Amino acid sequence: MEYTRLGDTGLEVSKLCLGCMSFGDPARGFHSKWVLDEAASRPIIKKALDMGIHFFDTANFYGYGSSEEILGRALKDFAKREEVVIATKVFYGDGQSTSPNTTGLSRKAIFHQVEKSLERLGTDYIDLLYIHRWDYQTPIEETMEALHDLVRSGKVLYLGASSMYTWQFQQSQYVADKRGWTPFSVMQHHYNLLYREEEREMIPFCQESGVALVPYSPLAAGRIVRDWTADTARSQADQSARAKYDSTELEDRKIVARVAELAEKYGKSRSQIALAWLWQKGMHSPILGVTKEAYLDDYLGAFGFELSPQDMDYLDDLYLPHKIVGALAKGTKKDLQKLK
Repeated sequence: MEYTRLGDTGLEVSKLCLGCMSFGDPARGFHSKWVLDEAASRPIIKKALDMGIHFFDTANFYGYGSSEEILGRALKDFAKREEVVIATKVFYGDGQSTSPNTTGLSRKAIFHQVEKSLERLGTDYIDLLYIHRWDYQTPIEETMEALHDLVRSGKVLYLGASSMYTWQFQQSQYVADKRGWTPFSVMQHHYNLLYREEEREMIPFCQESGVALVPYSPLAAGRIVRDWTADTARSQADQSARAKYDSTELEDRKIVARVAELAEKYGKSRSQIALAWLWQKGMHSPILGVTKEAYLDDYLGAFGFELSPQDMDYLDDLYLPHKIVGALAKGTKKDLQKLK
């Protein structure tokens, strides 16, 4: 395993982050049709730890809280708390209540959600807390002050944001700097070979300002690493992934074909090609959801391998502009089809 520091922070993380959206109670949650239950999830978490992955990403919304519960119990059994980095998120809530002030980014909602996450994770602090989306209903000053107070209290160590427009992220950072509050240190953004809209503004802004880049969906929900016509349990059931990629199938299939071509040329897997591309684009720790232990062994093969400048151009030059996916437009807060 290789490790990297998250942007301008002193926090060191594995260059692979284990995404835990695929772990949960099949009877709970938005993605419940394809998630792994606790018995199937624990061996994957244990193997990740044995390989040196110590960076774990979950959210209060995943499995309506069950992802956090499974991860918390596994880490308690398999690792020392000081040796792992746990990231979770606030905004959507845990699906257990539809009452006002239990979702969103108001001060009350944030404090409520963090307390519930701490309880489910079985810990007294969160290493990295993301705001899952932008809240159009709450002044950003209220949100940033509440997050700063959580950092000052010791319940949260670092702050991150996920999937928003660059002007929103810049506004957040400006408010924090102006008021002397804790800024965001990490951006978790939607980025892969098939979706590169973040290259226009978000990635350059983060790189210039020392913010770490931790992309989600780095393999485009598996579309990059398998034949386009292949069927899996997730590809059949994951409506969110289908909404992200199905509309650009004709263009994207050509890029996937080039990934396969380079994989054959170098004797690597398609996922190894995709990961090498991401690291060479300046990404710190791609978040990889795993449903089989063998995938983790595969990902290790990406270390120590680099694509040539010609290879990078070959993968890049077929890309066409895509519709924005991830950042919420005003008024879409409760549209579950927009969730990642």
